Amino acid sequence: MTPAARLSAAIEVMGSILTERRPAADVLRDWGRSHRFAGSGDRAALSSLVYDALRRRASAGWIMGGETPRALVLGTLRLARGLDVEAIAALCDGARFAPEPLSEDERAQLDAASLDDAPAHVRGDYPDWLDASLASVFGEARAEEGMALAERAPLDLRVNTLKGAVDKATQQLSHLDPVPGQWSPLALRIALSADGKAPPVTVEPAYLKGLVEVQDEGSQLAAILAAPPRGGQVLDLCAGGGGKTLALAALMDGAGQLYAYDDDLRRLAPIHERVQRAGAHNVQVRSPRGKGAARAEVLDDLEGRMDLVLVDAPCTGTGTWRRNPDAKWRMRPGALAERVKEQAEILDAAARFVKPGGRLAYITCSLLDEENVDQIRAFVTRHPAFRPIPPAEAVLALGERGIALREAALERPEGLLLTPRRTHTDGFFVALMVREA
Repeated sequence: MTPAARLSAAIEVMGSILTERRPAADVLRDWGRSHRFAGSGDRAALSSLVYDALRRRASAGWIMGGETPRALVLGTLRLARGLDVEAIAALCDGARFAPEPLSEDERAQLDAASLDDAPAHVRGDYPDWLDASLASVFGEARAEEGMALAERAPLDLRVNTLKGAVDKATQQLSHLDPVPGQWSPLALRIALSADGKAPPVTVEPAYLKGLVEVQDEGSQLAAILAAPPRGGQVLDLCAGGGGKTLALAALMDGAGQLYAYDDDLRRLAPIHERVQRAGAHNVQVRSPRGKGAARAEVLDDLEGRMDLVLVDAPCTGTGTWRRNPDAKWRMRPGALAERVKEQAEILDAAARFVKPGGRLAYITCSLLDEENVDQIRAFVTRHPAFRPIPPAEAVLALGERGIALREAALERPEGLLLTPRRTHTDGFFVALMVREA
């Protein structure tokens, strides 16, 4: 496909995403199936442009005066790709498979391309209805935080110390030019290609043999700050596919007992193969059985026994917008309210497993106070036996890096908030509480 044909395809795909309100990945997959002539390079370039357009949907629509599929893609070429008017016009020449030529209005809009007078939600490329929530967290810096969330996410790996040291992983992946993470001593970061495509790490021997896992550095930090005790009893209550479970297992050096549970069998399904590949022999997966309240009975024997309970709570995912840019435009206020209710219920359920002197770690990949500090404040009101651990104490699990992380992140009495702008990670909120009685 020519660059102009790829541009036409991106406009077509954007039209389907906007009208059908389906995940971008599903629409792109269907497009690929119906256009078998498109090679892997064409599909990668198309995907990159579509995701960039979703990242910059508000700002691209603003400079173009509307959010039609064509306007969004053209505006993205100007804002995200840095193409000037003539370069965009050369792609839109009306030839076979190319978009129609630019109108005079489009030329003028692309030439001006100013966001100077745009409101914060436009400059930050997030939904208008979230502006008040983000303003309560970031104040006047909310647009800048949003802009960082509209950038492409890097590819981060976590070295699995159950299989080898960081130096070993760095050597085995040297052809990918990995660089050490800024905060996590176990992180390696690999640069993306110019079109945003990540190298196929999952076919690398280091991955297949369990030496490395794909995991954002922020997620790694959440597990490190939780500080699972070596030889202790730990419950990962919302284990999902096992990302943090595996990180906890390695931090425990394979000692003690780590229980992994999730109330959704589909989310939990990948964990079995991943645990085996990682060599995490201290992990015991507890799968839910039955329906309703009976599903929790598989954990009854753990009540009051855990040194650490980790709740990686289901959330709106606002901190992962770099990786899932279409999700922010499909998100609705009702979803936030539902998540807040669900998080409170999970926290209440988690409390019964923590022994006196044990800790409860609450983690979200959200930036919103409703899902973060507000949840912690409400929880300790309902459960006065729990006391928040100050972030200044929690970061000591990272040593000297922890001091620098605390300065970079947004510190609240209830926990620490990581963001792409501040820590160059996905957005994560990490709160620790100790049960005093």
